[in-house]
Amino acid sequence: MIVEAPAKLNLSLRVLRRRDDGFHDIDSVMVSLPGLCDRIEIEAAEVDRFECDVPGVPTDGSNLVLKALRLFREATGTEDPLRVRLEKVVPHGAGLGGGSSDAAAMLRGLNEFFGSGLERERLREMAASIGSDIPFFLGPPVGRVGGRGERIEAGPPLPPLPVVLLKPGFGVATPDAYRAWKGARPVAGVGFEAQTFDWGELVNDLERPVFAKHYFLAEMKEWLRERSEVAGALMSGSGSTMFAVLREPEEAAALIRAAREELDPTLWVWSGLTAGSGAFHLSPEASAGWVAKGEAP
Repeated sequence: MIVEAPAKLNLSLRVLRRRDDGFHDIDSVMVSLPGLCDRIEIEAAEVDRFECDVPGVPTDGSNLVLKALRLFREATGTEDPLRVRLEKVVPHGAGLGGGSSDAAAMLRGLNEFFGSGLERERLREMAASIGSDIPFFLGPPVGRVGGRGERIEAGPPLPPLPVVLLKPGFGVATPDAYRAWKGARPVAGVGFEAQTFDWGELVNDLERPVFAKHYFLAEMKEWLRERSEVAGALMSGSGSTMFAVLREPEEAAALIRAAREELDPTLWVWSGLTAGSGAFHLSPEASAGWVAKGEAP
């Protein structure tokens, strides 16, 4: 069995307060990226084996995929040995939820593989006990997310949005971004105000603390906002991915080319469509070939 684990973008991320348990309450609109996915292969085996195609990804109990496996076994009593192979496409430390999506995909996959019949709400409870972002990846593809990430409701109807993702060679640690949130001040020359559209808004309260530490991301945002192809630009989650919503999907290639020429030739890039209208799909433009899959330089 193969299960896909899509990345996500935060179209909006408001940090409301720091909780007594150390987490933060948020109000966020998240949307899945159905064309940008890790893949998890699950099959029966004689002994447990976990493999990953990317060197450096932990393969011990600290990996969220194995945490999901352990929790599923505790909940269902399933003990059959498995071979699990994780194929990574979504970069680490990018604000795209790759590890969280992997864990959610593992729960979904195990539930189907063993025919356990656990309801979505039960899977969400299990997901929330592993990590804050994980419940979102159990659906819907557009979600309004509250609490520390465990409260999910169907988000506003969205059209599939053409986006370009740009990530520099460094990542951002999510705990560091939240720790610095409360005292963070605006970085001079950078627009932090909400960008409003017919379909919603782009705003991220974590840009202030992250930009203060990683000024290159602030420069990337302002560069994107000055481009004629770009309707709006934002950091996703705690970074370090910056994304642009395009005016026209066919302008993706030109924007990527300019970003590598003018910002950083080693940028990781991806272009494609967000999920829209509550379902995963790609537009005819995407299938016609304008989507450029993420590629390492």
